[in-house]
Amino acid sequence: MTPKTEADLAEIIRGAEGPLRIEGGGTRPIGALSNGARLSTAGLSGITLYEPGALTLVAQAGTPLAEIEAALDAEGQRLAFEPMDHRGLLGTQGTPTIGGVVAANVSGPRRIQAGACRDFLLGVRFVDGRGQIVKNGGRVMKNVTGYDLVKLMAGSYGTLGVLTEVALKVLPRPRSMGMLRIEGLSDAVAVTALCRALASPYEVTGAVHLQASPEGVPLTMIRLEGFENSVAYRAEALTRLLAEFGACSFEADPEKTAAAWAHIRDVGPFQGRAGDVWRLSVKPTDAPGIVADLSGGEAFYDWGGGLIWLLAAQGSGLSAAKIRSAVAARGGHATLIRGDRSQGAFHPLPGPVAALQAGLRQKFDPRQILNPGLMATGAAV
Repeated sequence: MTPKTEADLAEIIRGAEGPLRIEGGGTRPIGALSNGARLSTAGLSGITLYEPGALTLVAQAGTPLAEIEAALDAEGQRLAFEPMDHRGLLGTQGTPTIGGVVAANVSGPRRIQAGACRDFLLGVRFVDGRGQIVKNGGRVMKNVTGYDLVKLMAGSYGTLGVLTEVALKVLPRPRSMGMLRIEGLSDAVAVTALCRALASPYEVTGAVHLQASPEGVPLTMIRLEGFENSVAYRAEALTRLLAEFGACSFEADPEKTAAAWAHIRDVGPFQGRAGDVWRLSVKPTDAPGIVADLSGGEAFYDWGGGLIWLLAAQGSGLSAAKIRSAVAARGGHATLIRGDRSQGAFHPLPGPVAALQAGLRQKFDPRQILNPGLMATGAAV
């Protein structure tokens, strides 16, 4: 089913006699498999309002992300939260949509500086599990009405309602970008260096450490964006600040910098490689210790260490229980992005949070027909 209007979508949901499997572009099948009838938002497509001067864009949920990025690029603007393209990692086809990005709260390396997708949401329209059309928030930056509900929809994976329209704040595209590179650091030393850079006043917009670069050596990278003179000044200042960690080289070519960070954003190091892929959210200073506990896997660190991407190959001995236990012991959480979905993709929730989540679903989807079971969690640890 691919409705063309919001009213058609509401009618389908009201008349549904069984579970529905909600899809946008079908590019990020994360979570438990559903046997529900497929319901796609791809027919709800098009930019309905774009005011570059107001830094505001409104689009229907099925609008291809590429279409939105092209419209913004023509005006020298962008989605600052840098949404990831999952197709290379998950081996999917399809076309990423803005509704899918919002539903999964997809946010890339720039989150450490700009914020997440949910932080740029101004308003939403959606159809709940009763088939009722709900509007929340607004279309301008000054409107703060209902922000809590707007943000609640980001990361709900279609379990509370089916998005039909989203309003987003956009930002200007920087004039220049570049990156500092340091080779040969251990994980612990690299995270220390990244944390120091992030704590500085030099507006770092990307901080990553690879255990093995394409050349096979450990590589630490720090991204800077802005006016050309500002980027150069901050690069020099950071080089002095980080001198004790090793020699810094500076890549000033914006195309090479953009390509390097697109590779990080889309988890390029693990594309086309066998094994389960985990996304671990942790305290940055705990990250090297967690990876050390999970020996046998391969990792790289984004967000200055706050985000670990872990590849657990078959035979590595890294079970879901072991990974979740290591992360939970330090107050983090682990999400299975690619692998055996029967073990639950999402981290077990504390009792009070699980009860709150269940209550919200009962309120928004009392028949439990919207992506039922998709956000099922793994066994408690």
